[in-house]
Amino acid sequence: MLNEFKEFIARGNVMDLAVGVIIGAAFNKIVESVVNDLVMPVVGALTGGGFDFSNYFIALSGNVTATSLAAAREQGAVFAYGNFITVLINFLILAWIIFLMIKGVNRMRASLEKEKAAGAPEAATPPEDVQLLTEIRDLLKSQSRPAV
Repeated sequence: MLNEFKEFIARGNVMDLAVGVIIGAAFNKIVESVVNDLVMPVVGALTGGGFDFSNYFIALSGNVTATSLAAAREQGAVFAYGNFITVLINFLILAWIIFLMIKGVNRMRASLEKEKAAGAPEAATPPEDVQLLTEIRDLLKSQSRPAV
């Protein structure tokens, strides 16, 4: 069983997946920082300052009188849609960045394929004597076949 586990771990796909998950987690932190530290302050400045989605909620209980989400949750049930808006913005930014990365990779692949096509030598035509011998061979083959 231990040997099977070693073989499983040693496969390239598993290692690639592990690297992808680790890079994805680190990339998620970058996106969160972009949203929380760069995008949201600009949105706050454009909307009059002090704009913070994280404390947006709708009280589902009459007992909720707090103005912050943490305090409101202690008082009763709340519909906390502000966090959803923040997560949605994170997703859209991440999707946009991935789209731009894939677009760049596709553009790079296309240019590499163009370079390969331009640099590849065209099929050289055989010399005249080789062409003549090929024609003679094909003619002899066609004459040696019995008619059907």
